[in-house]
Amino acid sequence: MKARVLVTVVAVPVAIFSAAPAFPQSIEPSSSIVSGGQFDTTKVAQPAQDSSIGALGSTAALDRPADDGRRTLKAFPANLGRGIVGVFSRDNLAPFLLGAGVAAGSHAFDPRAKTLLVSRCLQCGSTGSTMGGAAVVPVVGAFFLAGRFAPQGPFRDATYDFAEALAVNAVWTGALKYTLHRQRPDGSDFYSMPSGHTSTMFSLATVAEQHFGWKVGLPAYALASAVGLSRIESNKHYLSDVLAGATLGFVVGRTVTRVDGGASKHRTLSVGPATDAHGSGVGLGVAASW
Repeated sequence: MKARVLVTVVAVPVAIFSAAPAFPQSIEPSSSIVSGGQFDTTKVAQPAQDSSIGALGSTAALDRPADDGRRTLKAFPANLGRGIVGVFSRDNLAPFLLGAGVAAGSHAFDPRAKTLLVSRCLQCGSTGSTMGGAAVVPVVGAFFLAGRFAPQGPFRDATYDFAEALAVNAVWTGALKYTLHRQRPDGSDFYSMPSGHTSTMFSLATVAEQHFGWKVGLPAYALASAVGLSRIESNKHYLSDVLAGATLGFVVGRTVTRVDGGASKHRTLSVGPATDAHGSGVGLGVAASW
């Protein structure tokens, strides 16, 4: 139904303007139109509408609404690069320093947290492992696809940012895991810090909060925190790993919404005739913008 509305909105004005120049030519001479002082409307041919215009208008409207800005399929790779680099922003300095400080300070409480939480709720650990793991990828993908067909608004923007945050977070989480090389509490490998499940959930929660406010953000953060605690319960991460993951996810979510929310830049190149200030000569003028 929404796609039909978009087709109507785009097709009607295009059809009117495309048919307008032909309208005067389709009127017969005045002697056959005016009879006895009355105007005969049956003599005026109705302008024809091209059915292909509606299809083209629909495709254009779904591909890029006027207010999409940078959030387009074509710009996704470039936005991904901006998101990866954008974590090094002055806006992120305060939350990064605060989160890093808390994570470092919590290192001393890792053994205590392990004693309190490990194997206390096996179902919680299993659920958290599923929610913050690979299962989140198809869910985010489904939301992204739905957002591409949704009208312009917070839902469309948020679903785009969800997908990008998931990718940016995966890049930074993987890089830090390989760099820090911390052994997990259960000794299974050396990719303990930061917690990827936690960083993933916090990046998505931050995107939700940025687009929908605290009414959505607060329960989203609560869910992300529960996933983080479940990773301690399942003996896959220390408390400091979880706090580091929460910090990373928060920074990534803020970065993605900020970068994607910027105005898109259209590169143009114009070439045309030009004269000097006195109008005494004619030349070729070139103008470019980016």
